[in-house]
Amino acid sequence: MAGPAFRAAAVRVRVPATSANLGPGFDAFGLALGLYDDVVVRVADSGLSVDIAGEGADTLPRNEDHLLVRSMRAAFDRLGGQPRGLEVVCANRIPHGRGLGSSSAAICAGVIAARAVTIGGPAALDDTAVLALASELEGHPDNVAACLTGGFTIAWTDEDSAKAVRLDPHEGVVPVVFIPATEVLTKTARGLLPKTVPLADAAVNAGRSALLVEALTRRPELLLAATEDRLHQDYRAAAMPDSAALVGALRAEGVPAVISGAGPTVLALTDEAGAEKLLQFAGERFAAHRLRLDRDGAGIRPLDG
Repeated sequence: MAGPAFRAAAVRVRVPATSANLGPGFDAFGLALGLYDDVVVRVADSGLSVDIAGEGADTLPRNEDHLLVRSMRAAFDRLGGQPRGLEVVCANRIPHGRGLGSSSAAICAGVIAARAVTIGGPAALDDTAVLALASELEGHPDNVAACLTGGFTIAWTDEDSAKAVRLDPHEGVVPVVFIPATEVLTKTARGLLPKTVPLADAAVNAGRSALLVEALTRRPELLLAATEDRLHQDYRAAAMPDSAALVGALRAEGVPAVISGAGPTVLALTDEAGAEKLLQFAGERFAAHRLRLDRDGAGIRPLDG
């Protein structure tokens, strides 16, 4: 059987940063943020060329080991075959190792790009299959779901297949991220988690997770209570003491603040007035950025945009 045909024209894919967990929604909740990586991919006659600008330009591999390339290869396999060559140009803005979904962004960009340059790709690999593949490559669906769809997502795995529900965050919610200079590997952060937790803590998180759906979509005044967590943040504090201290200080001031994903970035969910005040809260150890909520998710963009 002949393999797939590929488009001659290059495609540009834009993918947003994401914040997972959001406090109590461990490995389930995700929120897409207005900070983006862009990738331009063209099918070539032979070989592999990878160019990287921005985050990871000095550290990421420029060969088949690049996570984006590996994700493209996995998608091409699902689509029926590999192209003869690839040219990849990455403009990375999402910080690496900070809990803002950089690996999920690379995976989603690779899968979407491979589908886009394959003639008949969207029919052969629909959105449900894209989520399933991206989750398989990442190992869990929370970040990739938000990256693919934008907005606020609730993700889970059912019979070995990832699924997600997308909701619209409240228009008044403004995210502010506090990004430290140091990295914390997701593997390291996960290694600090216990195998069991007290039933009382699990019960609190279940209630707060349910409340967070209401707070983030309709009643942001409930966000402080809704972002309380007892399952993972305290256990990980030893790996990111400055971030844990900042979360505590912000919450003491009434600001809904959490560790973003596996950390060490701190995410605060505030409003327009609060965002301006929070930018002065960072101190010397964090770079504070007011972002917007991304509502579109991963997608194809004009090459000259």
